[in-house]
Amino acid sequence: MALTDIELRVLGSLVEKERTTPDGYPLTMQALVTACNQKTSRDPVTDYHLQDVQDALQRLRDKGLAATTQEVSDRVPKHRHKIAQAWSVNDKEIALLGVLMLRGPQTPGELRTRTERYVAFADVADVERVLDGLAGRSVPLAANLGRGPGQSQDRWTHKLGADEERMQPRVRHGGAAAGGDHGAAPGGTGAAAATGGSPLAVLLRRVEALERRVEALEGRASGEPA
Repeated sequence: MALTDIELRVLGSLVEKERTTPDGYPLTMQALVTACNQKTSRDPVTDYHLQDVQDALQRLRDKGLAATTQEVSDRVPKHRHKIAQAWSVNDKEIALLGVLMLRGPQTPGELRTRTERYVAFADVADVERVLDGLAGRSVPLAANLGRGPGQSQDRWTHKLGADEERMQPRVRHGGAAAGGDHGAAPGGTGAAAATGGSPLAVLLRRVEALERRVEALEGRASGEPA
């Protein structure tokens, strides 16, 4: 799964309006643009143009994540999401994914508060249980990023965008990362973690060691003592 930022914003906006303003859902194109660019419950706040939103919506339709309909009583076409069918997710899962798409990484406590108008969670543990289910799928839809300095709860993100696919769980403050050892940067080596240095520092030390070996070999070849 690798949705662009604007595709995530369009999809998240459709989810939000379905749950919070059902009388106005599905959305007209103008209502969808307004929802994408609204100043509240969005991080970051955007200023997408009509054509941008239309293009993103078309890509979502192509991926089976959105649909456009026009009833006899409708003056203009209206748009809705299809993530329940596409991803086989329930109401609680849809609510969490919608808020994560609109606001980025959040703690379970924040997610419970921000989904109150979408669906009712019994408590924070209920939120965590649903998040664990999303993360435990064969194709994960969410991931635990661990705790940052000064944080009392883990932060969670969706796994729907290109950037989020590359994210690794963060090292907990003063401890190991949730879900295993993720101390090394993606694509790095275990040497950096073992020595406590960055991958660049490890590489520089290796280059210096190779230079010393080359100098020694050159000295032997010329008859000089190594």
